[in-house]
Amino acid sequence: MNKKVLVVDDEQSIVTLLQYNLQQAGFDVITAMDGESGKNKAIEEKPDMMVLDLMLPKMDGIEVCKQLRQLKVMTPILMLTAKDDEFDKVLGLELGADDYMTKPFSPREVVARVKAILRRTQQMNEIEVKEQDNHEQILIADLKILPDHYEAYFSDDRLELTPKEFELLVYLAKHKGRVLTRDQLLSAVWNYDFAGDTRIVDVHISHLREKIERNTKKPIYIKTIRGLGYKLEEPKMDE
Repeated sequence: MNKKVLVVDDEQSIVTLLQYNLQQAGFDVITAMDGESGKNKAIEEKPDMMVLDLMLPKMDGIEVCKQLRQLKVMTPILMLTAKDDEFDKVLGLELGADDYMTKPFSPREVVARVKAILRRTQQMNEIEVKEQDNHEQILIADLKILPDHYEAYFSDDRLELTPKEFELLVYLAKHKGRVLTRDQLLSAVWNYDFAGDTRIVDVHISHLREKIERNTKKPIYIKTIRGLGYKLEEPKMDE
């Protein structure tokens, strides 16, 4: 069965272009021309992936993303923006988008990113199936991760994580105590076949810290290693 991609954009030419290229790549494509319709179709049609424009009538892409995540709809989202405003991109990622691209873009690159995100999702699902019999869990102080159930807890409270946040947390935890560069994380978690933007990593690290650190200004789990990258470690007793 083909993977289903929902494309939400108010420019007919872009919708047609993306629909054609995604269909040529073997995807089933559904479309919407405004944010409200896009949100409703994401809920009703349950697509495997969503390509979402930032500037939309009725409801902008950031609000669509925010409302879907509040409703626990964790469909991976690739956000498109014609703006160069860094705040919009970062805000979109913080509200649960998995990646962003700036217009104008190559349709082939959009298809490549959609494939990369879906490939990572499929790999995580395969890992989940393989590990179900093992009931694997990762314990790091107050942090408990259940890769086979796609769940994570902090002080026994379940964490609400986007798919990409969960994958990043699992990868950090499985490499506990090891310094991982931004490029390593970008390659391992986002699985890009081309040069990516390492700021995506920083945004997701920041979002994870908000959920597992008691004081985000003095993190004790996810440490920044200046000039290198990040590492997740067991908190010291005096921290």
